[in-house]
Amino acid sequence: MTTATALFYVFSIVLLFAAFRVITARSPVYAALYLVLAFFSAACVWILLRAEFLAIALVLVYVGAVMVLFLFVVMMLDVDTASLRVGFWKHFPVALLVGVVIALEMAAVLIPGFYVTEARPLSAAALKLGNTKALGVDVYTNYLYPLQVAAVILLVAIIAAISLTLRARKDSKHMDPSEQVKAKKADRVRLVKMNPEAVAHDAVSDAAKPVGDRR
Repeated sequence: MTTATALFYVFSIVLLFAAFRVITARSPVYAALYLVLAFFSAACVWILLRAEFLAIALVLVYVGAVMVLFLFVVMMLDVDTASLRVGFWKHFPVALLVGVVIALEMAAVLIPGFYVTEARPLSAAALKLGNTKALGVDVYTNYLYPLQVAAVILLVAIIAAISLTLRARKDSKHMDPSEQVKAKKADRVRLVKMNPEAVAHDAVSDAAKPVGDRR
């Protein structure tokens, strides 16, 4: 067994464990952190497959931006996990059946792609472009419309997350921005003029002495 094969099995096992913990963790924050671990493991697998751009994009985009957004949304929503888990085992058989059907459908679609015996040879122009530039040209020419559809879906998800965080709650305290703008300096600060009183130097120094040393 080569080093690359051993690393592939290690990262794959970590990826499967992290993915399993994402759906079984009791805390949504822990689930998000396990998802970060799953993304890192997938990035390591892609590096072993010499897809460096995809690995770096996964770490920078998903781990660096999307997962941070997920964590903030989870913390701001204050999800009651106890109420969500009510009836979990009651519906578990149906959920397991649906999960198995989805796994079989994905296997039927993806497994034929693993039987590629020989990769398609690249042209001389593609070899000069490099991996990252060739991927960018392909995405923005042949897959431009799917890219725009994905961008619209992400925009809708962002708007939905913002609208969920702005919902009214009884225990939340907030200020009305219109009332804050109407505030004036005279309503917040009051300046009071006082006449200064001069204190004799001897009286001040005598007061600072201990009781036994006073005259």
